[in-house]
Amino acid sequence: MKVSVIGASGRVGKAAAFCLAEENSVNNLVLIARKESIDKVEGEALDMYDALAAKDVNVKITASYDFEDVKNSDIVVLSAGQPRSSGMSRMDVAIPNAKIVAEYARAIAKFSPESVILVVTNPVDIMTHVALKASGFDKHKVFGLGNHLDSLRLKNLISQHFNIHVSEIHTRVMGEHGDNMVPIMSSTSIGGILLKYFKGYDDFDMDRTVEKVKNAGNYVIKKKGATEYGPAFAISNIAMIVLDDEKKILTVSALLDGEIEGVEDVCLGVPVKLGIDGIERIIPIIMTERERKAFLKAADEVKTKTEEVMNAIDL
Repeated sequence: MKVSVIGASGRVGKAAAFCLAEENSVNNLVLIARKESIDKVEGEALDMYDALAAKDVNVKITASYDFEDVKNSDIVVLSAGQPRSSGMSRMDVAIPNAKIVAEYARAIAKFSPESVILVVTNPVDIMTHVALKASGFDKHKVFGLGNHLDSLRLKNLISQHFNIHVSEIHTRVMGEHGDNMVPIMSSTSIGGILLKYFKGYDDFDMDRTVEKVKNAGNYVIKKKGATEYGPAFAISNIAMIVLDDEKKILTVSALLDGEIEGVEDVCLGVPVKLGIDGIERIIPIIMTERERKAFLKAADEVKTKTEEVMNAIDL
């Protein structure tokens, strides 16, 4: 399988590339960067080769600024864009990143029209919409990292609180990857037991935990300047589920067409079944009234922001 990473000179892009290089299903990895960053990306490729040799992993890694090298990719990871600095919101980088994402999405459509596009650039729900419209791809072929990372963060915090192995925690965050994320606590379970019936639930501060998830990215950026490992492994996780045709359900940013609560024409984090062709179907979910209202609020706000950005870049 061939995977291309656009924005491979960035911290998330290079970390995601290394995670992908370790996977057995990937035998051809292309690292795309701007011409002025190519030396850095070539250095990253050489460094990766040394590390992979220690693990007996054999993969072809190409560092390039020539977009023709993306040709025939199975998945293109689109992580190019202006990163957030401490104190910045995802919307602060929306318009400049939308211009970048639109340009690259058109190039992907030209050179790799059969590929699946995984959008990572923030604000990811809006950028997913931009990539979808600019590429002209079918909606099942373009989706964003979305709330998959938020879901992993929530899963980790619940695991720590209850001192239960993280694999036993089943939870989901939907809506916006941002302030309007919606943790679906009503169906969260530990070892098949609904959270509200699990021993120790009375001591679990749900509101504080949700607030930690909402601010997780900012906490990391404030401490070390950028998020890297969490997004990188989440990206690799999604990519491998697609490449290996695993049919798993993850929460990614996808264009809705009435499948959940009648919401249309906006990209939001929702449960989807993923396979080799991308999104096989969006999974409807039953929410509490509180969760439903929060999800509809997220839909309205993201749709309004998306329209502003699309108008600003004339797309």
